[in-house]
Amino acid sequence: MARVILALVVILGLAVLITWLAIKPKKLDYTIEDASVHYYNLHNNHLNGSFDFLIRAHNPNGKLSINYDSIEVLLAYDDQTIAFNTLEPFHQPHKNVTRLRANLVAQDIALSQGAARDMRLDKASGEVELYVKFKARIKFKVGVFKLRHQTLKVSCSPVLHFSNSSTFERTYCHTNH
Repeated sequence: MARVILALVVILGLAVLITWLAIKPKKLDYTIEDASVHYYNLHNNHLNGSFDFLIRAHNPNGKLSINYDSIEVLLAYDDQTIAFNTLEPFHQPHKNVTRLRANLVAQDIALSQGAARDMRLDKASGEVELYVKFKARIKFKVGVFKLRHQTLKVSCSPVLHFSNSSTFERTYCHTNH
C-alpha cells in the first residue's frame, strides 16, 4: 500500500513539473507610463484634486492569459489614502500589453495635521511624492483550463512629482501575487 501511495505522489509530482515546464510562467509586469494632476487644492487640511494615471500591464507569458475580474486602485501620500477608484474588468491575452486609464479623485479628503503639513512643505519644494497601489482578483487561463482566483497586489512608488519639469519618468511597479 505504501508503494502505491508513493508511486501516485511521484506521478503527480512529475505531472506538475512537466506542466510547469511546458507553460514556463513568467512574472507579470506593471508600470505607470504617465501621470498628471488637475484642480489640486489643499486648504484647512482638506485635499481636493483629480489624478490621472496611465497604467501599462504586460503579460509576457506565451501560454497564460489572464482574466481581471475586479481591480481597485488607490492613491496614497505618507501612508494615507487620498483617492480610490475601481477599473472595469478585462481579459488580457498571452504576450499582450494592455494600457489602463485610472482617474482618481480626492474630494474634500481630510488629511492628518502632520500629513497636511508635510504635503504643504513638499509642494513648496516642488516634490510631492504620491504612491499608486492596486489590488485585483485575477484568474489565469491555460488553453481551456481556468485556474482558481488569486489576489494580485501591485505597488508603484513614487509615481507623481509636483515639480517644475513637465516630463514624466516611467515608474516601475512591484508585484506580489
